[in-house]
Amino acid sequence: MVKVVVGKRITSLRFSELVILVKVFLKHPVYLIPTYRATNKTIKICNQLYGKLHHENNRTNAFRHALWNYLICTYCVNAAGSLEEATHWSKIITDLHERLSPNEGLAKAMDLHNNKIGRQLFRSNSEEKEKIVPVLQKMMTEAVRVTSLREVEEENYKPVFIEEV
Repeated sequence: MVKVVVGKRITSLRFSELVILVKVFLKHPVYLIPTYRATNKTIKICNQLYGKLHHENNRTNAFRHALWNYLICTYCVNAAGSLEEATHWSKIITDLHERLSPNEGLAKAMDLHNNKIGRQLFRSNSEEKEKIVPVLQKMMTEAVRVTSLREVEEENYKPVFIEEV
């Protein structure tokens, strides 16, 4: 099921978008497999915990984006050689994902913000990867509901979401 989700997303890309994605991984081939594994692990965890809810603009979506970035960093840090390079790669690939996604405006800003939260958490908590799910679940209880881009920009340390479940 998880591999199907990732495959569907890739096959939904326009040719020009697929070319962009291929170019990024040609420049950074060492990250292809760890990024794919991190993505699959993220979807698997979120499906187990939240079913399809994490595909909406709610706390579970915030959880997924933060977890995804944390796991990309975790899975890529050995290939990257440093925490900084791993977080830089995570930003590159997840920013690209948002650029190629159909989300606009507030939903895109929410996703980018929660991606950043995952990377920040990795930098401050990289040794505790087995405990990341409960840490993120606790963070989601303190997530901030936003209704404007300004509110997203003003929130620095907490995940954000748009809709209550």
